[in-house]
Amino acid sequence: MVGGGLQGSLLGVRAGIESFSTRWIGVVMSCFYVGFLLGSAVTPRLLRSVGHIRVFSAWASLASAAVLVHALWLEPGIWAAMRFCTGFAYAGMYVVAESWLNDRVDNRSRGQLLSLYMIIQYAGLASGQLLLNVADTAGTELFIIVSVLVSAALIPISLSSRPAPLFASVVPVSLGEVFRLTPTGLLGCVVAGSMTGAILSMGTVYAQLAGFGLRETSLLMAAAIGGGALLQFPLGRLSDRIGRTDVVIGVGAAAAAVAVASAALAGATPTPRTVGFVLMASLLLPVHALVLALANDRLHPSQMVGAGSRLVLAFGLGATLGPLLAGSAMERMGPAGFFWLMAGFGAVLALGGLRTRGRSDQGKTQFLPTPLSSPHTPEEILDADSLPPIQR
Repeated sequence: MVGGGLQGSLLGVRAGIESFSTRWIGVVMSCFYVGFLLGSAVTPRLLRSVGHIRVFSAWASLASAAVLVHALWLEPGIWAAMRFCTGFAYAGMYVVAESWLNDRVDNRSRGQLLSLYMIIQYAGLASGQLLLNVADTAGTELFIIVSVLVSAALIPISLSSRPAPLFASVVPVSLGEVFRLTPTGLLGCVVAGSMTGAILSMGTVYAQLAGFGLRETSLLMAAAIGGGALLQFPLGRLSDRIGRTDVVIGVGAAAAAVAVASAALAGATPTPRTVGFVLMASLLLPVHALVLALANDRLHPSQMVGAGSRLVLAFGLGATLGPLLAGSAMERMGPAGFFWLMAGFGAVLALGGLRTRGRSDQGKTQFLPTPLSSPHTPEEILDADSLPPIQR
């Protein structure tokens, strides 16, 4: 996660140095999520035939090599292809790591373990932002550092002697059925994916256009990601008490208000823009966990696994669109375009929640903070016909 956090921000900064258009940068960043979706579908099949350690080793090697290709060829098309490979590889590594964790824990402590896993992921992503300052972003050193970090992830899992998790079949659920059961959850996942993809992939591009220096950019992204991690727990617990829909409405409206104010201050001094960006991102990054919990409140336990794969697909589609929309908005309106886009997403959340208020929280289940991947059992995660890995 440290390597991935550094790579995502480094690409945004370096693309600006190489004078890529913001539209092209959006395409490059979106390719990560396209690869992510495909890797989610392919990896379970490979796990059946070659096992966890070999699959993790192969995908970590692919991710490590793809980083170095970025440094060798500074062309948007090649970067897009390598970003696709990186997303494909990271999805596979998530499947391996999470199925292994789930195989070693029972239901009494699964939530605690996955909460710790989530904290480690966000801490890794945030720490990676700070590594932008250790070498020249116009050189090759940072690409090499990312490659070293990703390669180092091979060491602990390659030395493990634990047996691989078991497999079981899961009945799939169609996309239309998911929409019928929980339209707010499904559409909320699309919006949450768009916001998350835009913030994580295009935040550094916004910072460059807004005139932030490298150090300020790294601190901005670290603070935004860290804020999202810190707010996930209190917002989740609040949704247990007052209802998920009300929390989604409040978060969407608050984020939209902050984004509009930040857009109006786009030409002001850095301090209000920085505070606005961090607060807005901190509010929006936990939304996926909220809408996912809202969706599961409306599902029968037998439907959760099959529906989970469709919700993952919805999130992935949104995450693919987010960087593209952010790139287009900033190309047309400058740095303020990023805030206007986020304001639109927040407004959609709030208005969508208002339309379904009073219906969505029936049968509410207890909130569990969700990591960048899936809180299902290994049997559920690894079924080749049902589950991509990333249910946040």
